[in-house]
Amino acid sequence: MTTHQLLEIAFSSGRAGSGPATWGQRAIWDAVRQLPPADAPRYNIATAAPLDPGLPLPVLLTAVEQLLHLHDSLHTRLLPDGTGGLRQVVDGEGTLGVHLQPAGEHEDPAVLGARQHEELAAQAFDTATQWPVRIGAVTAGGLVRHISLVLSHTAVDGSGMSRLVADLSALCLGSSPEESAELHGPARQPLEEAEFQTSERGLRRDEGARKQFVRKLRLGPPRLFPPAAGQPAARFPNAVLRSPALPRAVERVAARHRVSTGSVLLAATAAMTARLAGSTEAVLNVVVSNRFLPEMANLVSVVAGDGLFHLPDATAEFGEVVRRTHAAAIGTYRHAYYDKVALAAEIVGLTAEGVRLADRSCVFNDTRELLPATADPGVDRTTLSWPVEFEPRPGLTYALDVLRSAEALSLAMTADPAVLPRSAMERFLYGIEELILAEADTDTDTDADANTGPTTDAKADTATAAETGPGTAEHA
Repeated sequence: MTTHQLLEIAFSSGRAGSGPATWGQRAIWDAVRQLPPADAPRYNIATAAPLDPGLPLPVLLTAVEQLLHLHDSLHTRLLPDGTGGLRQVVDGEGTLGVHLQPAGEHEDPAVLGARQHEELAAQAFDTATQWPVRIGAVTAGGLVRHISLVLSHTAVDGSGMSRLVADLSALCLGSSPEESAELHGPARQPLEEAEFQTSERGLRRDEGARKQFVRKLRLGPPRLFPPAAGQPAARFPNAVLRSPALPRAVERVAARHRVSTGSVLLAATAAMTARLAGSTEAVLNVVVSNRFLPEMANLVSVVAGDGLFHLPDATAEFGEVVRRTHAAAIGTYRHAYYDKVALAAEIVGLTAEGVRLADRSCVFNDTRELLPATADPGVDRTTLSWPVEFEPRPGLTYALDVLRSAEALSLAMTADPAVLPRSAMERFLYGIEELILAEADTDTDTDADANTGPTTDAKADTATAAETGPGTAEHA
């Protein structure tokens, strides 16, 4: 029988202050608040890893305390201000609990660690009273053999988590906080980001990005899929297609057309959306990292935003769709950093005036460069599974996440069964794979494959966008 302990790390002399919440903090806080309580933990950002040969516990505790000094988002709470706004409060002192579980003589630390990680990740955060970080450690033989790191999405996004893990690793290996900051670059703190967002330059960027978003809203079709009239609310199924063939195929198509691999996956998603909707065009709400902005590159906070992607003639020849998707996606990425609350108010006003706005119920999120690789069963054929069901999500037709593992790409789709039943979800996911594999097998100019190296993610696309001059988020 194992015992559980809660060790408290004392934190003092940290940066402290308060100010308005950032656009990203407010957007996630609003999203989580609207979820059923059982679904709130789905917004947690979590990672875990075995430690071999192990790490002395005091080393880990010291590294975590230093990590708190590096990144203010780890000791920041979010509180409503009483007037409809949201404030961030950065605590300069306090304690952080570490959930410690010693492994018994015949217990596997990896198995215990996986179980502990699942338990910690399944708990929601009270961001008004708690710091948004939860740490678990399994020890054996006097050493930490497994570590879990769970954060509220209000504190970090996928890119921020990657920076956090890199800093924690460096600190555990003996780097000082100053050396770690120098190694990975300076990181703007959330209060500093909020200060920028309320500055003249930040307000100008916000206005320009929202203007472009609304322009696309006016162009797209008001509905893609027929409404589910009279259908009772049902739990939303989650389908996961795992394809070992997709990684290489996506790279081949990207190289052939001189686009990013993210554009290939987005193009296939847009094409299947149009086909199943019986439309010639597609509109997708695309999650964008926003890390292409230089000052955001190393920020441990949440800066990912939604961009609106509109593609006419999405059912054309797939190679052409890929090329047009890449061009359209760059415009989407460059205008995805804005005040979501202000945009929502603007949309309400337009709707009240009777303006027909585009359907935004289809969501695409390429997480490959943002989140750690998922566990891989090593099966060498395409598989489709139905791992879980979620509570109904109003206003959502489907959400599609691209996930990576060591040997495959996975497409995880959650959909409203009244609009896209399971059979349609299967056609959708297999259709994406078929489009990409067929294009990869098409006869091609070998020079393109040999000489062109594709970029790999939205971050690379938006880096290009940031350099293109007027019209970018920087110049909006």
